[in-house]
Amino acid sequence: MKVIKMQQHSQSKAHKIEVTPLILGSGSFLTESDRERAYRLLDAFVALGGNTIDTARHYGIAEHIIGDWLTLRENRDKIVLLTKGGHPTQENPTHHRLSATAISEDLNTSLSALRTERVEFYALHRDDPAVGVDEIMHQLHQFVQQGKVGAIGASNWKTDRLIAANQYAQENNLTPFTFNSPGFSLATCNRPRWPGCEIANAEMLEWHKDNNIPLVAWSPQGAGFFSGKYSPDNLDNREMVDVYYNDANWKKYDRAATLAPELDVSTSQIALAYVLNQPFSSLAVIGARNEEQLREAFKASQLSLTPEQVLWLNLQQ
Repeated sequence: MKVIKMQQHSQSKAHKIEVTPLILGSGSFLTESDRERAYRLLDAFVALGGNTIDTARHYGIAEHIIGDWLTLRENRDKIVLLTKGGHPTQENPTHHRLSATAISEDLNTSLSALRTERVEFYALHRDDPAVGVDEIMHQLHQFVQQGKVGAIGASNWKTDRLIAANQYAQENNLTPFTFNSPGFSLATCNRPRWPGCEIANAEMLEWHKDNNIPLVAWSPQGAGFFSGKYSPDNLDNREMVDVYYNDANWKKYDRAATLAPELDVSTSQIALAYVLNQPFSSLAVIGARNEEQLREAFKASQLSLTPEQVLWLNLQQ
């Protein structure tokens, strides 16, 4: 299976680890009732060759479920963990949590829930421009120095803040962001699905290309837009209509539907392959609900699209 080599830091030395381009998302592992399904998905994901799991302090009891699964399967040394912190709480959704104290509290709580002393990747789940990048980058660098985190990144940050953070890190000999996790798919969003989210735009994609920084895409299949369940005259799902219904996306769907039979795959698989065939390292967090969806995603991850096909799907040719 194709792998992507991503940077890690250990005892102040940089090295790379192999990460599968498909990352299993745990955003639906929210409650105890999700545990059995989560175990089945985690087992199936590993059996198919996956090695990386995405989670967050904000995802209910997802970290606890993953930590329990790792303990039961005794496979922590074979799994790459990406978790996130710094998200406002459900009780106080307008209060940002990017102070050094809040970030430390979130990371330590995540490590305890995951039953591990270290995560390979740690990302800030939201941004707060009122907090200077100096405070943030010093605290994240400390996590790396302490051996609690292998690499740091951001999720839902604007490009100018990413640039400012890495410039400050470079000038002050601190650990920089080495990955970024925005929303990214073939479908163009009319607006972000959730408050505080950032969708990769042309500026951000160019930044990834110029700096060879891996992009970890959430909602890589446009929340099912390419599944065939939706059409311009089907307005039943208000969120889908508000976020994804536009003329450009219907044209992209038609092009995906044209290419899919040639490659013997579905339109959803074409959409996922689009994300994974960018001119920079790209990975996709998949929110599979069952084993069949996992198998379809892994097949899509093996597709090689030409640069011309990628541009054509995105209406650039």
